[in-house]
Amino acid sequence: MTDSRHEADVAFIKALAELLRENDLTEVQVKREYGEEDSLNVRVSRVLPAAAPVQVAVPAAAHAAPAPAAPAAPTAAPASTEDPAAHPGAVTSPMVGTVYLQGEPGAPSFVSVGASVAEGDTLLIVEAMKTMNHIHAPRAGTVKRILVGDGDAVEFGTPLVIIE
Repeated sequence: MTDSRHEADVAFIKALAELLRENDLTEVQVKREYGEEDSLNVRVSRVLPAAAPVQVAVPAAAHAAPAPAAPAAPTAAPASTEDPAAHPGAVTSPMVGTVYLQGEPGAPSFVSVGASVAEGDTLLIVEAMKTMNHIHAPRAGTVKRILVGDGDAVEFGTPLVIIE
């Protein structure tokens, strides 16, 4: 590789890093072809600071209304102003990817709210770059909350499940 091409590659990588910052991206991957057997594969990524929790105002009339007779969704949890990532039982995503709550479409979920789990049990899958990564329970306990939905995109450090 010539010095001029090396300098051009360095400039190209710096431009990719700037693109990440300007567009608030977490990762970009590019393959630059120079010839039949000559290419440059570049992957630039960064970890964003954890997002502040979003607080939602609930009208006072909603508190006075009787609860509906329909059962709550399994991922529903009481509204809380605390950050789920700060909970001592939070299991966070080790990577950027897409969450799947079951092993295949139509199969039962790995866990549900109220289920007991043993250390090492699969809680869900995070797919990253076509690789299915099983997220295991770091300790035994009961699943108190499932904080993500099937097919949700997650970042590194996103709280997924609360186990107590």
